[in-house]
Amino acid sequence: MTDEIKNNDEPIAEANVTQEPQAEFVPMKTNPLIEKFDSVYQECAKVLIGQEDLIKLMLTCILCEGHILLEGVPGIAKTLSAKVLSKTLDADFSRIQFTPDLLPSDIIGTSVFNMKESNFEFKKGPIFSNIVLIDEINRAPAKTQSALFEVMEERQISYDGNEYKMDSPFLVIATQNPIEQEGTYRLPEAQLDRFLMKIILDYPTADEEFEILNRFKAQSSKVDLSIVKSILKSKHIKSIQSNLDEMHIEEQMLKYITSLIQETRMHAKLYLGASPRASLGLLKAAKVIAFLEGRSFIIPDDIQFVAPHILNHRLILSSEAEMEGLSTKDVIEEIFQMVEVPR
Repeated sequence: MTDEIKNNDEPIAEANVTQEPQAEFVPMKTNPLIEKFDSVYQECAKVLIGQEDLIKLMLTCILCEGHILLEGVPGIAKTLSAKVLSKTLDADFSRIQFTPDLLPSDIIGTSVFNMKESNFEFKKGPIFSNIVLIDEINRAPAKTQSALFEVMEERQISYDGNEYKMDSPFLVIATQNPIEQEGTYRLPEAQLDRFLMKIILDYPTADEEFEILNRFKAQSSKVDLSIVKSILKSKHIKSIQSNLDEMHIEEQMLKYITSLIQETRMHAKLYLGASPRASLGLLKAAKVIAFLEGRSFIIPDDIQFVAPHILNHRLILSSEAEMEGLSTKDVIEEIFQMVEVPR
């Protein structure tokens, strides 16, 4: 399994050994909430081609209340994917284009003098929304980035002695271009850890690119997002989250997650391993994947599917590994081969 989103039918991982459910486990009955997710995929497919895994991972982050970092070269539908997914949710959406001159007040808001009342009133910024798209997050300076990450972590802001909480759900989807360095500010590792997943997008396959051209060959204007219908409401998300609390987790699955995380801390090619926040995120995300697959228990497949995207931005390679030209993706694949899969 790599940390890139490949739009094909390749297996998740070479070391992926599935486990037959034990007799005491009864698969989750058909849940109308799961059917709604099938409808979400169908709505997204009206605009997006070959991005099933991406949509699945983004929905997982929404249910885990975790933020997403999308990374990829320009023109592979990072921003469009975020917009399309937000259209399937009955929730507020806002977009913030990060630039070098952006100030923290441009994000969180500022006080405005009300001449009629002769006092200052707090005017909320665009961060006060359910789904917030941050375009090119690495273009804003550190001060602005810090203001954003504080809101992401605390889900509230303090201004002039008052606290303003974010409405639920609250999700930040940030994009960044990995190949452009001029006029950008690198995100520190401590801030990257605020994102539940870093999803690296790859180019479409030849068949997918042909389908893209064929579908939009007669369209000269921008993509019409009005054809995408709203499916999920806030109450649906809360209901699913309550179902996740009832998910059965075997001890051997917890040991498997522990072994993966521990190996990142002891691996010779890694300078920095994953934190307990990563292991908790891995458990939460695996539970969501199991739910979307209609199961009331998790299996190694669920863990292996989400692990690369949860770990890739939390690991720092050793200098020797960098000199060898390795990537975190390569080391994660090595760890999958080293850790025994529960049977």
